[in-house]
Amino acid sequence: MSVHAVADFRVIDESDDWIVVDKPAPLIVHPANGKTEPNLLGGVETLLMFEMENGMSLSIITRLDRETSGVVLIAKHRDAARTLSQIFERREARKEYLAVVHGWPGFDTWTNDSPILRAGEVQPAEIYLRQMVHPAGRECETGFSVEHRLERGGRQFAVVRCFPKTGRMHQIRVHLQHSGYPIVGDKLYSGDGSEYLEWTRTGWTDSLQERLLIRRHALHAAALGVPWGGLEKQWISPLAADLEEFVSG
Repeated sequence: MSVHAVADFRVIDESDDWIVVDKPAPLIVHPANGKTEPNLLGGVETLLMFEMENGMSLSIITRLDRETSGVVLIAKHRDAARTLSQIFERREARKEYLAVVHGWPGFDTWTNDSPILRAGEVQPAEIYLRQMVHPAGRECETGFSVEHRLERGGRQFAVVRCFPKTGRMHQIRVHLQHSGYPIVGDKLYSGDGSEYLEWTRTGWTDSLQERLLIRRHALHAAALGVPWGGLEKQWISPLAADLEEFVSG
């Protein structure tokens, strides 16, 4: 069982088979590298402590990065975890994200199907996690639709709804960067990754604030739909408050 640290999240829906929660950023989904810190899994285990003591086994089905907010689906037992995993493997789940990006896209809708891989597989790379578009990468597809365009401080931004057809690591972030519209606040993909390296060395600084504008990447898991029990279940999370403030400010 994970460390029961205090974690802030909202329950969207629950059944005997799963629980759906709204994760804020920068809450981590599960413990990492042996660190003791608030995490979503530990928080849900605490919430369901009675069930946990009676044999419940939680499995996170939709994992979000620390800095990504929004809908997370968690199975409550192994049979549910297996069934839900198979639904995602068959690509029967419908995922929607909202991203705040730099620039005004030239189209209202477009698709990016560029393959991606870890940059370190084909070239020297300082950042192990950083992905890139490359012909030798794994097949990958994301659809995009512009929700609205805005100006802030004399600069152009847009809110884009993202429809990932596949589930590759950092897929939406890489495809938006490759399309020419990187996500606001993205330390890894706003540029060449130097902001991420600087942040790991110095922490958050006024210089990073000036360049990145917000402390985390502006990506939000806004909706998730899965077939379940003969019905289509859908869960929605409104745009996180910090991103809504950026967009409306």
